[in-house]
This record gives sequence, structure tokens and C-alpha cells, in this order.
Amino acid sequence: MATNEELSKRYEPKEIEQRLYEFWEKGEFFTPLLDAERPKFSIVIPPPNVTGRLHIGHALVNTLQDIVVRWKRMSGFNTLWLPGTDHAGIATQMIVDRKLAKEGISRFDLGREKFVERVWEWKESYGHQIIDQLKRLGASADWTRLRFTLDEGLARAVRTAFVKLHDDGLIYRGIAMVNWCPHCRTAISDVEVEYEERASKLYHIDYPVADSGRVLTIATTRPETMLGDTALAVHPDDERYQDVIGREAILPIANRRIPIVADPILVDREFGTGVVKVTPAHDKNDYEAGKRNNLVQLQVIDEGGRMTEAAGAEFAGLDRFDARKKVVALLRDSGALGDVKDYTHSIGIHGKCETVIEPMISRQWFVKIEPLAKPAIDAVRNGTIKILPQSWEATYFNWMENIHDWTISRQLWWGHRIPAFYCANGHLTVSVDDPTTCSRCGLNEFTQETDVLDTWFSSGLWPFSTMGWPEDTQDLRIFYPTDVLITGFDILFFWVARMIMFGLRFTGKAPFSQVFLNGLVRDENGQKMSKTKGNVIDPLDVIDEFGADAVRFTLAIFASGRDIPLAKSRMQGYAAFANKIWNASRFAMMHIDTKLSSAKAIERDELKSIERWILSRLNETTKSVNRALSDYRYDEASNAIYQFFWHEFCDWYIEMAKPVLLGRHGSEVDQQRAKRILLEVLDRSLRLLHPFMPFITEELWQKLGGVEPSIMVALYPVAEEMFEDTEAERMVRAVQAMITSVRNARAERSFTPKDRFKLYVRCEGRDSAFFADYAYLLTDLARLTEVIVNGDAPAGAHHDVVEGFAIAIEFPEKVVTKEQQERAQRELEKSRKELESLDAKLANEQFMKNAPPAIVEGAKARQAELRTRIEKLLQNE
Repeated sequence: MATNEELSKRYEPKEIEQRLYEFWEKGEFFTPLLDAERPKFSIVIPPPNVTGRLHIGHALVNTLQDIVVRWKRMSGFNTLWLPGTDHAGIATQMIVDRKLAKEGISRFDLGREKFVERVWEWKESYGHQIIDQLKRLGASADWTRLRFTLDEGLARAVRTAFVKLHDDGLIYRGIAMVNWCPHCRTAISDVEVEYEERASKLYHIDYPVADSGRVLTIATTRPETMLGDTALAVHPDDERYQDVIGREAILPIANRRIPIVADPILVDREFGTGVVKVTPAHDKNDYEAGKRNNLVQLQVIDEGGRMTEAAGAEFAGLDRFDARKKVVALLRDSGALGDVKDYTHSIGIHGKCETVIEPMISRQWFVKIEPLAKPAIDAVRNGTIKILPQSWEATYFNWMENIHDWTISRQLWWGHRIPAFYCANGHLTVSVDDPTTCSRCGLNEFTQETDVLDTWFSSGLWPFSTMGWPEDTQDLRIFYPTDVLITGFDILFFWVARMIMFGLRFTGKAPFSQVFLNGLVRDENGQKMSKTKGNVIDPLDVIDEFGADAVRFTLAIFASGRDIPLAKSRMQGYAAFANKIWNASRFAMMHIDTKLSSAKAIERDELKSIERWILSRLNETTKSVNRALSDYRYDEASNAIYQFFWHEFCDWYIEMAKPVLLGRHGSEVDQQRAKRILLEVLDRSLRLLHPFMPFITEELWQKLGGVEPSIMVALYPVAEEMFEDTEAERMVRAVQAMITSVRNARAERSFTPKDRFKLYVRCEGRDSAFFADYAYLLTDLARLTEVIVNGDAPAGAHHDVVEGFAIAIEFPEKVVTKEQQERAQRELEKSRKELESLDAKLANEQFMKNAPPAIVEGAKARQAELRTRIEKLLQNE
């Protein structure tokens, strides 16, 4: 080519990815303008934990975001993708705890202030890793706006939100039953508890009724908690136990008297023995029953999961699970232990550390959630916010309508410390700024609350705190509310619901208008990925192996459904697609001698049929891709462009254009026009592909010499009516079908590609002129000696009907094998069966009366084609 350097023979991602990313960053292509007049598109990243390493779930959600961001940017929107990381309270504290343990010390040796300093040091050293890894994926976020949930600005936003909620009576401090993690020594909220089915034992224990010979039997999976029992409960209407209500039972081992109460809410008389033990300090249902019946709360398990002195001297200090073994042994020795059965049930686990949750009564800070939940429910119900796929809306409503107050305090050192201050007289001050004087007594010495806020509290403010709230900033005025949130369905309640509640409460606006919930990545067999199973796909490893574009395209094309099965072999396949793109571009650039910047406009009236066909197919693909992206159907969008580029552009159009491009057919004018169409299709295809495969498309497009400095700010293709051409599509489809029919017939008769034949085509009117003009194409691609239009085929020719055209192939004499005869017979039977079905359908009055006219006409056309086909197949016998 005259003006373009020749491409290397193979695409090598490692040679271009870092260079191109640095080019994008240096060119500030990721940073939007502060221009309120331009149409905007904004989106915030689900902030990955600062502790994190890029995993395949991060790769998926950030690829999906980047596809939309690049698409919107190319579509003319002033686009902001705001990135950041989360301080990840428990996770980060655990990492630094482990680091200190290797040094032989603990955070308690350092003290709170020094420990927090150590965490900040760790963050500065390692916190950038996840960002660097996102860049390797090609994420085009505006890194100049990078946020961290403990930044000074975000910390002020958190304090402001807390104070506003407290002043409005929506934050309170109280004693309640919470989910307690003995390992992390902190309370966690309901949504942070993960439930696992685990094999356990169901222990039946006999409790003697005091001053009688009667025994009441209960069943429990946690016999160690019986040391904290303060009652037995029965149903008030259960005739079996009317005589024991109000009496006392003897607690085995402890030999303590406890009341027998009637409680219709706690007890299901149809379940088990109809008697339950009540441990108000260690079970949520028992806690409520204890309040109803004025029962004592006896804490026998402490914050570290060890038995307290209240459990008895022989148990004090034992781990709760060791205490269970001892209790069972003593019950067995005393004769109070009945049946012990295998039992599988759901157990609450703290996902951060895999520790079994201990229900515990504790003084905590809570958000009164119902006044926040109602507007958030209404916003989705009235369509202000749409959740996609829509099936998730029912799940959202079910959870939000049954929501409990949110435990927001955590007994940690790393995080947003609650802005509550106590003077020496115990008076509480809640304020954004540290107080200097107590408004009630005038003292000026304060102690701040030691608890920190749940990480999800600060994350709930993310869409607007990152833009400067509570200040009135340009970013807020231009880019808030955001347009869409793209995240995994697993944090619908952790994060999405809370952002909706907080956005409506603090800004008066929904933080986004759409929520797209992507599925979770599984292995190729649908199994959860885990290190123990050895089925984890590390995105950094596969980026090294296949390139970022292949990884991104694989994630996009499989991004549908709740579970996304993924295999490295798929990435290898789309790495081959990248090579296909490279090689097709390499071929094109060897023949194109004009740059995009100087290319002349296309005159449609001068185009030949195959040129109108490829532009029409590209136009339809463009329409499909834009429509699919609008609906977040990444799979449909990526599949549409894959099918077009590989099969229609590479497999067909380039091969059809070669006779003209290589000077074997047509004039100089034809050749120049073919080069112009090749340039046009390649340019538009690369722009269509760019959001999915940004690196390879940028590298190739730069060599085409566009006006814009980068493909990412070039215009994204849109469908244009002028390129629609159903007639060209009909005729080229017929050419393709004829070529395919000849190739299949050649193979069936065991002829080689070197063997050439005559093809007879029967057609009428304008179609005759078309096939006369494109006889060279049929001859070239079907490897024929001659194409005869409307001539009579000799006896013994192979007959077929394709796309409504009767064709015949004149083969040399060759023995027809039994296998070929059987294959032809099967085809004949198949056609007869389909025709029989169509005849019956068209004879059905109801079908003819109710079916749309287009369906009826299609059935009639197919009926005629099958009759002709059967006739031709019979001629071949």
C-alpha cells in the first residue's frame, strides 16, 4: 500500500497494550469536560476493596462498565466513569493484623492511633495494585477523579450523613440482639451473614418438671447454650402441657429452676415435642420471647466465643464448641441426654473469616430503616429506577418490605469513626466537627465513640459523595444523578438498596435511573470457582496468555444469565478472533491506498450489488449492536458483530472482492470503488468493535489515518436508512447458497477442489442480468468452468433449489456410492415430511384465518420451494 506501513503477520497484544493505555492517559481521553450544555453520561465504579487483587468477577463487571462507557463516549456523550476503592474495614484490618502477628505483636500492643497509622502505610504501599490491574484490563475510568472511601472529602460526607440521620431521629443507640463474629469481635448486619448447609447433630434433652415425676423433652443443635436457658416454653393451646404452664423445670447440669411459660409466637405445637428451651441472650427468637415474658437474659458466651463465668465454673473460659462436647458428655452421664440424631441445617457464617455467627445482646448504633426503605421501594415501583433483568425487582421488593433496622456500628479500629462524643458528665454530642464545648454542661473535654461505621454506610453515599457532596460542586451539578449502575446481583442489598435509600434521602434524587445486575462467573461446568477446587481463572494470567481484548470479548459474549460458565478454551477462541481481525485488516491495508481523512464520500448509486450487500449487512449489524447495548444485552451485541466480521466480512465479502481488488475482474474504476468500500467497512467495523476490544481496534484504526486523535473519540456507527438494501441481500444470499450447494455436492461425490463443473441457473427478468454479471464470482468461488443462465441442463445433472432458484450441476461421469444414494434418500424423505406438514397447515381453515398474512405467504413460498426441490431430487435418482 502506498501510505500505510505493513502490519506484522500476527497480533501480539503484549507489544501494544501498555503503550496504547499510556497514550490514552496522556491524551486525557478518559476525562470529561465540565460542560453542562453537552448531553452527559455518568456512572460510578463499584469500588473494589483496597485489599483486593483483580479476580474474574472484577474483570466481568468492569468490562461491562467499560463497554458502555466507551460506547457512550463515542456516541457523543460527555462521559464520566468515576473510579475508586473501598477501605474495606474488616478485610483490611485482618490483613494488617496478620502482618503484625508475623512481627510478634498485635494491634493492642500498638494502640489504636499507631495501628491506624500502620494501616494507612499498608494502603499507600499496596492500595494501588487493584487500580493498576484494572488499567491492564483496559478500563477507561477518569483516574484524575480517583476516590477512596476514607478520603478527607468522603469522610466529611459520612459525618454529615450520620449527623443528619441522627438529628432526624433515624439513628439511635440501643441494646439489641445482633449478629456477632467472635473472630473479628464485631457486630455485623443481617445481609453480611452468609448461610451454609452443614451436617450437625440434634440433641434431645430431658428437663424434669420441678416437684413432680414428669419430664419435658426439648431438641437443640446447640446444647452449650442450655447453660443460659431461663425458661421452657409451650403453646398455650397445647392440651398436653396445660398442667405445667406456670410451673418450673429443673435445668440439667446447672440444677437451676426456670419457669415454664406459654408463648404462641415462639412455639409451634405441631413441631417436635411442642416444648422449646428459651435462651434470651443467645437466640434472636428467644430474645423476643424473653422480652414478651419478662425473662432474665443470661450471657454464657462472650465476645470471643468463650464461655463466661455465668455458664458455671467448670465451663468458664472454654471455647463454645469445646463446651458443647463437655455439656453432651455430662448430660449423657446424668441420663438427661435422649436421642442424638444426624441433622443438616443452615448455619450463619461471617463470610470474611468463615466464623460461625454468635447471636448476642449488645449495645450498638442502628439506622431506623423503614422511613428510608419506603421511598426506595416507591422509586422502583413507579419506574424512577429500573432494575434489569426485571426479574430481580420482585427480590428487591421482598427484601425491602421485610427489612430490619440496620446495625451500623462495628467494633473495629479501621474505618469511619462514629462522630458521637461524650463529655465527662456523659452528655452526648453528635456533630460533623469535633465539639469544643458541651451544649448541656459547658465542659470542653470529650471522648469520641470507639466504634466505626459499617463499610456499607460510606459505600451507600458513593454516587454523590465522590462528586463532592455535601458541597455544591460542578461535578454534582453536571454528572449527578448518574445514569446506570452496573454491578453483581450478590450486592443488591448490601449496596444497591442502600445507595437508593441514601440518594433519595440526602439529595432528593434517585442516584441512578437504571441498575443492571450481572451474573456470577462459574467454571465451565457451572461450579463456583475456588482455590480448593483448582478451577479459578486468574484474569491477569489469561490477559498475559490471550490478551486483554480476548478476555473482555469472552466475558461480554457470555454475560447473560445468573450464572456465567467460563473456560479458558473460550478465551483462546476469541484470541483467534483477534487474530482474524488483525489478518483481515492486514489484507485490507495491503490494498487500500487512501487514508480515512482523505477518503471521498460514497456514492451509493454507483455501487455494485455485493458492495450494497455488505453495507446493508453492516448497517443491520450496527442497528443490532446499538439496540443490544441499549438493553445491556452484551451477549447479543458482541455475537452480532462477531458473526458479521468473521463470517460475512471475512468469509464472504473479502473473498468476493478479491477478483476486483487483485485486478482479475473489472475496470480501474471498479477497483478503486472496491478499495473505498473495503476501507469503509473496516473503519466502521473497528469502531463497532472498539468498546469490546479497545486495544487491537485502536492500533489498527490509527493506521487507517482517521481525523480524530483516537478511535475512542471517533463517532460510534449508527444505522443509516440509505444503506438498507433488501434486494442486494436477496441476490447475494442466493449466490452464497449456490456456492455452498456446489461445494457440498462436490464433497458428497468425492470430487476434489481441482475438479471444475458447469453450473446451470434458471431465473427470470432482472435476476438473469444479475447472474450474468456475477457469473465470474460463482466461477471463482465455486470453482466452476462456466455458469449458464437459463440454459438446459443435460440429463444426469445434479438438481437443487436454493433461495428460490433452480440450479443444476453438470458433473463428469463418476460412480455414485451407496452412501451417496442413502444421503439423497434421507434428504428426499425429510423434504417430503416437511411438505406434508405444510400442506396440512395450509389446508387448516383456522390457520389461514388467524395467521398473519406474512406468515401465510411465507408458508406458501416454502411449500412451492419444497415441491420444486422434491422434483429435482427425484431427477437426481
